[in-house]
Amino acid sequence: MLRHAVVRFPAAFKRINVIRGGCVAQCSPCRSLEIHRHSHARVMTSAAAALSSSFQDKRDTGNTRAVVLLALSLIAGVGGIRTASPAQTEAGATDAGVKEIEYTKADVQAHKTIETGVWVTYKDGVYDITKFAENHPGGNKILMAAGGAVEPYWNLYAVHKDPEVQETIKEILGELRIGTLKHSPEDEKEVDLDDPYAHEPERHPAFKINTLKPFNAEPPGALLVDSFVTPNALFFKRNHLPVPDVKEEDYLLEVAVEGGKSFKLSLEDLKRDFPHHTVTATMQCAGNRRTLIHEVKHVKGLSWTGFAISNAEWTGVKLRDVLLWAGVPEEYERLGLAHVHFIGLDKDISNQTYEASIPINKAVDPRGDVLLAFAMNGEPIPRDHGYPVRAVVPGIVGARNVKWVGKVVASKSESQGFWQQRDYKNFSPSTDWDNVDFDSAPAIQDMPIQSAIATVEGGLEGEEEGGPLTIKGYAYSGGGRGVARVDVSIDGGKTWEPATIKEGGWKHGDYSRSWTWALWEHFVPEEKLEGLTEADICVKATDTSYNVQPESIEAYWNLRGVLANCWARQKVALRKVAA
Repeated sequence: MLRHAVVRFPAAFKRINVIRGGCVAQCSPCRSLEIHRHSHARVMTSAAAALSSSFQDKRDTGNTRAVVLLALSLIAGVGGIRTASPAQTEAGATDAGVKEIEYTKADVQAHKTIETGVWVTYKDGVYDITKFAENHPGGNKILMAAGGAVEPYWNLYAVHKDPEVQETIKEILGELRIGTLKHSPEDEKEVDLDDPYAHEPERHPAFKINTLKPFNAEPPGALLVDSFVTPNALFFKRNHLPVPDVKEEDYLLEVAVEGGKSFKLSLEDLKRDFPHHTVTATMQCAGNRRTLIHEVKHVKGLSWTGFAISNAEWTGVKLRDVLLWAGVPEEYERLGLAHVHFIGLDKDISNQTYEASIPINKAVDPRGDVLLAFAMNGEPIPRDHGYPVRAVVPGIVGARNVKWVGKVVASKSESQGFWQQRDYKNFSPSTDWDNVDFDSAPAIQDMPIQSAIATVEGGLEGEEEGGPLTIKGYAYSGGGRGVARVDVSIDGGKTWEPATIKEGGWKHGDYSRSWTWALWEHFVPEEKLEGLTEADICVKATDTSYNVQPESIEAYWNLRGVLANCWARQKVALRKVAA
């Protein structure tokens, strides 16, 4: 029986009818399945061409929903997918009432590649999406969910929350379902009550984990640059100690002035008594891209590849307003005040807390935009990022953006905390652990100009010679300096072309209040790749003070592996070399 699935698409493509039909047959077992489904389909080739060109043109953002709906309908036809009811998809009902095979999480995890088959779970079902993945409207990002739950990835993109898109997805999944997820005792995590990390929050499965205790992880570059504002679930994680479980009703922020009074504020007090402000700001770990420094000589520290950086919209109250309310005068110098300390509620087994400080001129500057933030991207700040209140210090290294702030102190001296005095400092390449003098170096505050390559689309794939290249990445500079330009080379730095800054970067007339990164993209047509067997890609950024990334990391090696900001490099094969 044939039926028509009608998709209304932008006027340029008018109205496209996708004709699909299907039959179900009881066949001999295939891959231990009791049911093997056959489907037959035919679609209009012009519709496929329309989909391809439109989906590649991301500038046409208003058509995203229509594109996805069309893509899913085409896939249902081309891939031989018979439609099932949403009830079947969710409840696990099967043809002829045959009971589904049960699979454990371990079974699913064993299917992560095209060779083994790509399996995912959705609610209580197990799905083989191997063929679907080849035509997925969002490209190969769906493969990141291979061997696990698909929901955490779908939740990153608003289009999946559209009711009509959800219904279409459920129809497609109905045919891809191969069984039910079996829950076993092994799936339940045993909680060690003596482990200070026993009650950590859940994290997105896409993260590249550096350490579990404390939890430190960065997202994949391809997902990171998908959005100017990083989704909360993908914002990089940098924890020094166990994540505290702070209850809103128990939370009190102490605000003190050295030589003066001390006050305590509840979260309700902060929200009620001070004006709210929203600032979009990028945070970056001082050790971002440390793997480059490891390549010269190994150093202590987390092996960040280049994505210990994220951008968010923060809402809270200005630290300036709170300090003035607590008695810090505009002429703070007459009291000898020079720094503001942030003391966190996170602590280790010896009761040591995380703390850091910033110069008071940054804290009280009306244009400094320092916040005591309680919301992140319109939601309460997640536990991993400082719930219920954290410091957001735009333009300053992540280490000073203290999470779970329990105390703020206006002081005459810098914080004496470990991470202010004995970490996050930079030294000469000749300095090693035998002769280092931490007191001789200032604590890192501003970050230097930085850029990284997140994805390269194109190049040699299997037996196919590479076509044009699309290179994407980010650039960022600290201290309020905007990104003025990003240059890209495909010949190792001999020649350069400016990349297109898609979002962020320098705004005309604003030289000191650019708090966000810039997302950039560069297209290299096939004619510029003629005669090359590989592209030797180099990227360097320039900020509004005309600071430029250095070419190499060798002269910048330091024993803590911080501030690694040399050119970003990546080699991409374009065609096979004859033996």
